[in-house]
Amino acid sequence: MADIELPDALLVQNYVAGNENALAALIKRHESRIYGFIYSKISDRDISNDIFQDTFIKVIKTLKSNSYNEEGKFLPWVMRISHNLIIDHFRKNKKMPMFRETEEFSIFSIMCDNSPTIENQLISDQVQKDIKKLIGELPADQKEVLIMRMYQDMSFKEISEITGVSINTSLGRMRYALMNLRKVIDKHQIVLTN
Repeated sequence: MADIELPDALLVQNYVAGNENALAALIKRHESRIYGFIYSKISDRDISNDIFQDTFIKVIKTLKSNSYNEEGKFLPWVMRISHNLIIDHFRKNKKMPMFRETEEFSIFSIMCDNSPTIENQLISDQVQKDIKKLIGELPADQKEVLIMRMYQDMSFKEISEITGVSINTSLGRMRYALMNLRKVIDKHQIVLTN
């Protein structure tokens, strides 16, 4: 049986046991999804390649140190690592553009404070808590699909591959999850806006 047909969890076990080809199969299986995600945020091939490589360096270190907790969620775990590295990149490279005052341009024309007020931030935080609480009350299969779709930005094809159900089943679970959320929101007259 070729490595490409083995589930991620088994490939991870094989890699930890010393089979380097298992990691190559995992990278090959998920590289376009992970690289595409990184590139969509960075829009620079060289930096995206660096972050992609750094992602798998972290993956290798974690797997080699036996601190990876296998829950059948290899791809979402790797996506989280790459997401964190993207955030680190933006934090490290936060540079203010240089502007010079001229007759046609005044620095005051672009200065504005778009940061949320403390009140708006508190409201936004409360809305997020309420949403998480509502999602927590969904049946496990609906909750899983909703989280993968909304918070991990996965396609229904990817969700169906990871969960082992058909795309139609994934779509149905998402539909029922949204319907159930609406019912709870209506029933308790919850307001989820700031």
